[in-house]
Amino acid sequence: MQILQLLLSGIAQGCIYGLIALGFVLIYKATETVSFAQGDLMMLGAFAAFAGMQLFGLPFWLAAALAVAALVAFGVLLELVVIRPILGQPQFSIVMLTIGVGYVVRGLITMVPGIGTETHTLAVPYKDEVWRVGGLVVNAPQAVVIGATAALCLLLYGMFRYSKLGIAMQASSQNQLAAYYMGIPVKRLNGLVWGLAAAVATVAGILLAPITFVHANMGFIGLKAFPAAVVGGFGSLPGAIVGGLVIGVVESFAGFYLPDGFKDTAPYIVVLLMLMIKPNGLFGEKLRKKV
Repeated sequence: MQILQLLLSGIAQGCIYGLIALGFVLIYKATETVSFAQGDLMMLGAFAAFAGMQLFGLPFWLAAALAVAALVAFGVLLELVVIRPILGQPQFSIVMLTIGVGYVVRGLITMVPGIGTETHTLAVPYKDEVWRVGGLVVNAPQAVVIGATAALCLLLYGMFRYSKLGIAMQASSQNQLAAYYMGIPVKRLNGLVWGLAAAVATVAGILLAPITFVHANMGFIGLKAFPAAVVGGFGSLPGAIVGGLVIGVVESFAGFYLPDGFKDTAPYIVVLLMLMIKPNGLFGEKLRKKV
């Protein structure tokens, strides 16, 4: 029963890693850019939901929906104003830019008086509910994280599989130049991908908030979501979720069975092993380049 409890906890945490890793993969597939601002976008989304509930008195579900919509707009604007002008430059420049965006977002939040430097509780309606299934204790926040992640994955699958927008995004991610010549608005799609990645990060932040509270440094969890994207395969959307689950479960068992300190290093040990055994990740594709 202890193993099942640890497994449940690891899966719930892994779902959060997987959602943030989804943002990494979405942006990488669309623009071949690695965005290290995903964790801070998650933090910003959680603060947006908190502000909607505490400052404007909105119910949780409405505040969450408005936070997702606001971050979609923020992601599109971020791509248009900050990212698009530098596309085509060396990858190192773009990576450093996204790191800088994360620091700016975190700094702006901490400058908000009475809010940015404090730790807050997101008053979700299901926070204190606990269910018992046999001898297994299931916290409602963990169950909601798992259920919401599954629902979001099905929604994204349906969008990419059946909608014109999703099919256009897939075509653009495979070959932007060919997609452009076929009449697909590639620049507009890149902005929408950044908005979608910000929306997924916001959902992750809202789901994580009842477990770890809302604070300016909660975005550092993105540093553990990056190994999830690497383990799953940096070009695979299902791989991002699977990689997140692997990292979450490994971290959960390492924190219980191994000495202090191994919990935080376990994700990076898994990444090193994966890079040695299967460098493309679990679901990564082998790419060949002619020279």
